[in-house]
Amino acid sequence: MLRRKVLVIITDTICTRLSHPSSTLGVQCRLFSSSLNKMVATHENSKVISRTYKNVQKSENDDRKYKGLILSNGLKILLISDPNTDKAAAALDVNVGYASDPSDLPGLAHFCEHMLFLGTKKYPNEDEYHKYINQHGGSCNAYTSTDHTNYYFDVGHEHLKGALDRFSQFFIDPLFDVCCSDREVNAVHSEHEKNIMSDAWRLQMLDKTTCDQSHVFSKFGTGNKETLDSLPKQKGLNVRDELLKFHEKFYSSNIMGLSMIGRESLDELTEIAMDLFSSVVNKDVKVPVYQESPYRKEDMEKRCNSVPVKDIRNLIVTFPIPDLQEYYDSNPGSYLGHLIGHEGPGSLLSELKNQGWVNSLVAGQKGGSRGFDFFLIQVDLTETGIYHVEDIIQIMFQYIKLLKSVGHQDWIHHEIRDISAISFRFKDKEKPSSYVSKVSQALHYFPLDKVLSAGNILTGSRPDVVQDILERLNADNMKVDVVAKAFDGSADLSEKWYGTKYALVPITNETKEKWNNVELNDKLRLPEPNEFIPSSLSQKLVPESNPELPKLIKMDNFSKVWFKQDSTFNLPKATISVDFYSPYAYVDPHHYNMVHLFVDLFVDALNEYSYAAEIAGLGFKLSNTVYGMCLTIDGYEDKQMVLLEKILTRLTNFTIDPQRFTILKELYQRALQNFHADQPYNHSAYYCQVLRSEVVWTKTKLYEALPELTLESVSEFIPTFLSYLHFESLMHGNLTKKDASNITSFIEKTLKENTLTLPLLPSQLVRYRDIELPPKSAYVYKYHHEVRDNSAIQLYLQVGLQNTRDNCLLDLTSQMISEPFFNILRTKEQLGYVVHCSVTRSNSTQGIRFIVQSEKSPNYLEARIEAFINHVETMFSEMDESEFNRHKAALKARRLEKPKKLKAQTLKYWGEILSQQYMFERDQIEMSYLDNVEKEDVVTFYKDFLHINGGKRAKLSTYIIGKSNVECPVVINVEEHNKAIDDCLLKCPQLPASHIIEDVSRFKQKMSLYPRCEPYIDLAGATL
Repeated sequence: MLRRKVLVIITDTICTRLSHPSSTLGVQCRLFSSSLNKMVATHENSKVISRTYKNVQKSENDDRKYKGLILSNGLKILLISDPNTDKAAAALDVNVGYASDPSDLPGLAHFCEHMLFLGTKKYPNEDEYHKYINQHGGSCNAYTSTDHTNYYFDVGHEHLKGALDRFSQFFIDPLFDVCCSDREVNAVHSEHEKNIMSDAWRLQMLDKTTCDQSHVFSKFGTGNKETLDSLPKQKGLNVRDELLKFHEKFYSSNIMGLSMIGRESLDELTEIAMDLFSSVVNKDVKVPVYQESPYRKEDMEKRCNSVPVKDIRNLIVTFPIPDLQEYYDSNPGSYLGHLIGHEGPGSLLSELKNQGWVNSLVAGQKGGSRGFDFFLIQVDLTETGIYHVEDIIQIMFQYIKLLKSVGHQDWIHHEIRDISAISFRFKDKEKPSSYVSKVSQALHYFPLDKVLSAGNILTGSRPDVVQDILERLNADNMKVDVVAKAFDGSADLSEKWYGTKYALVPITNETKEKWNNVELNDKLRLPEPNEFIPSSLSQKLVPESNPELPKLIKMDNFSKVWFKQDSTFNLPKATISVDFYSPYAYVDPHHYNMVHLFVDLFVDALNEYSYAAEIAGLGFKLSNTVYGMCLTIDGYEDKQMVLLEKILTRLTNFTIDPQRFTILKELYQRALQNFHADQPYNHSAYYCQVLRSEVVWTKTKLYEALPELTLESVSEFIPTFLSYLHFESLMHGNLTKKDASNITSFIEKTLKENTLTLPLLPSQLVRYRDIELPPKSAYVYKYHHEVRDNSAIQLYLQVGLQNTRDNCLLDLTSQMISEPFFNILRTKEQLGYVVHCSVTRSNSTQGIRFIVQSEKSPNYLEARIEAFINHVETMFSEMDESEFNRHKAALKARRLEKPKKLKAQTLKYWGEILSQQYMFERDQIEMSYLDNVEKEDVVTFYKDFLHINGGKRAKLSTYIIGKSNVECPVVINVEEHNKAIDDCLLKCPQLPASHIIEDVSRFKQKMSLYPRCEPYIDLAGATL
């Protein structure tokens, strides 16, 4: 660097002395200077960069520019230049995870991930990174897995370098401050506590517990206070010292992958990357390869029966296989996953469903680590299926034998190859932070010039590898796990970290021999060629007069149809969204249950047909709503009409299968029951919504109405439900107005001819409203959680009816206080892992919510939230104009960020249609208003709606009381609370008395209702 600096100074001096810049000699001098500087820069770059990849294989429709670099310190980088991106983003993946935790410090890699965010030598303030990202319209996160730790962020495109400067220091000179260290152990512990009653986490750890305990796969990766505090202290270990050793040992540039996207040119991004990351130290770390499987012979001789928290039933069959990463250009694991996991006629799932034993099936590779992998087959068991586990496994092996007998099918591989190639060719742009996060990890596995196409462009096939995997799918090489409440009485073992009850039951040699020697099953067969692979991928001609926003092409008493031909994304894709409104949908809990089961039964019955469309890139979704049901078809436009015709013809002539009725009703019943085991913070949001909404049939009421739900009642109800309908739809994408009109005509014709459907009266098209909380009111609703020890609160402050002014002020207030709320209550006070502040809107109303989940009681949490809200007044008074303007710019950048996918744009339009506000340019309109908002406007808004003495303040708190808390009084002695807390914590103001809601119905009867917002546009003038 010194050499370059000296040369630049010399050339500048020469230019100054030779002549005035306008002279010929001056021009020659400048050319000489520029040329010399480029030579110097090139020379210096050659020292920093060891290799450059300029021809990165990408999708032919991808207009971004790419360049790959390997720095001299071994850091692999993919640079992405996108002049149109609204957000810049970056991610760095370290090829080390909890597999590298010291055996006596489980969770250390995860703890390191937490600590890196909290200050560096260059930027010592612990909230500097989060604050910078938040104030410049961004977000950030990280995760730790077996052998990866991935850090990523996005930010307003103008601020990439500033964000990267702070981000890069994590990997150069982190502080690991001792004060932060003690606090962040609590954050890791809170994260573990949040997951401790989650079946997904429990079953993952149980899998690790029932394998070779000397294998790295068995490690407890999350960590908690015991592993990172109490046990190390007992052993005389200083966790911070061990953390420093871990970072020093493993955080090496040669096992890091960096990806960044920005508006800058590739040359500019190169300079940024070199300047900020070339000083990351290369410690020449070797990424370990684990050739041995974690499953030993003795681990696979016993079946593991475990007891879940929720009432779920699963059978999981796992076969250890070698690492298949090197075969990315043929993807043999995907070939077998495609066949074993197929859901069409003659498939494994089809036969198991016909037997009445399973509801769903997934199959494919399950990520292991370098050197080992797994092939997994997992099914959701029915009530009967739990007693036929051995029979189910036998049919699995019959299908595997079929695959062995027919050998590798070239036509199937070609079909998979073609679908994958089409998908890659017309790949949607992803959210920048998600994109770079994924790419930064892929850099460890694929050549830099193929890092985008690897696994997507299949250039060959490997029948020999497919056959090798098939040979490994045998009864002597598999681990069997069964999950069900039925094992509650027989489970005699307990997993250490989550407390999962389980039992190990020997699998007899006779059973294994039976599975290994199955006969072919004539009900099983290979899938038919996929008729839904698009044959036309052309773009339809867009007229010059194409409107920029959706327009009405039909509006009468039967339907309201919106249409927008895409001219932005230019893909052969489209979305058809249809909202069917029925006056019978939400009359009472029984009617809601009938619609729900009708939809479930129909989707289940159509699955064998629609699955082929789904894997070919054409999906459909049918779901029930409080107003009826909503149908969405999206993907490649070419065969959409074929799928729509099948759906509506079958829907209007639907006959219920009695066996599937019994099975799906039981599945729905369990889903309602399982709600009681959800996270407390989810319950707090749910009950707040229940209290605010005019009409809500709770999960409890729906469950209590299930005895009325019979085969006969639903069969009789379907024609009634379809007899009176109104639908509103949106056709968006690669469609013409004529296409949309034809689709609409087909929907109406099918309904009228097949079910004699009649339109509704305008007075029947009524939408539900929200209650209006009185000014200066405070209400509390308490719910005791039956499963989880943690408590939660949602403190909701209602602002009222949505309008442009209040929408802007509410969003800006949230932008300004959300990061400090997180920093104070989570990072500093360590109340819990879930600490969240955001705007919430429903039924034309809006408000701001503060959510905390914690070991602390809800009344304590409410006091801490109120202390923060009171502190906001000081924050605002101390905030200077430049910081305020940064928040405005951040909000504007976030709101004006363009959708990356056609589907995302459709969802924005569809949200306006469902709300019946039709403000299709909402972001532009509201952000234009934001330009004129002053700080004083926000202060006044805060004092009116948020401050404890605000004249318009209306509060509704939902307490979710953990089962370890016997009681939780609403009234808290503020004086005692303030004395009990540390002097450094914010003091809680005196709180007004709260009214306890004992009877929800009576509470709502006393309240007025807000009106619905009027449409923003004149519908009569919105026609095309």
